[in-house]
Amino acid sequence: MNEQAENVLNYQSNKYRTPDGAPADIVIFTITAEGKESTKKSLPVRELQVLLIQRKQWPFAGQWALPGGFSKETETIHESARRELTEETGVADVHIEYFNVYSTPERDPRGWIISHAFLALVHEKLLEKRQAADDAADVRLFPIGEALAMDLAFDHSLILRDALAQIQRKMLTTTIAREFLPEEFTISELYQVIQSVVPTFEERNFIRKITSTQSRKGIIEEVLDLQGEGKVSNRYSQRAAQLYRFTDYEPQLSIYS
Repeated sequence: MNEQAENVLNYQSNKYRTPDGAPADIVIFTITAEGKESTKKSLPVRELQVLLIQRKQWPFAGQWALPGGFSKETETIHESARRELTEETGVADVHIEYFNVYSTPERDPRGWIISHAFLALVHEKLLEKRQAADDAADVRLFPIGEALAMDLAFDHSLILRDALAQIQRKMLTTTIAREFLPEEFTISELYQVIQSVVPTFEERNFIRKITSTQSRKGIIEEVLDLQGEGKVSNRYSQRAAQLYRFTDYEPQLSIYS
């Protein structure tokens, strides 16, 4: 018997305490858009919202919580998160990323359970047909301010606050705004999406900086029509505005300020 086989044979896993579960909890963000009641064309009212599920079973039955579930032995924690996302929303091909682990003792009354937290960015149109999974009594979108004020199950209020800080930072340092925009958009729409996530963001020279500052140049480009002319839209304004789209360029510095 070689040394490797001998080590495997002599190893006793019962000497070590292992967690009672490793769930993947997912903070699913979206930005809703609601048209204004006005005779004049204007941008819709956009609001950052988060998807919550109402628990049906113990523990915390009846309370709202982040969607998620236990990972399986046959999958990685990332595969578990994507599976849970699909089960909870019915969507799969969206931006999802890992951002933290939560292991405070007694965070879960079911035992020693370490949660791995992910955040997902989902366009509101993909959530229109959402429905509660078998282990949930209800599923609903909540404005971020309302959700932060709620008494969420487990330590999900902490996870939500951490996820919000993460998405706010990335909104100002990456191109994740594209997840909430149509492929072709106006500068005003882009600016509004950023402010929906980071309400304190203000930039008077936004158009100039996003289109001409050297560290940001190439992030977006003008959309051209079949004749090679700038494609415009007056969907939200009386005066036609130039349409833009994101390129594949990813800047290394802050792109919006």
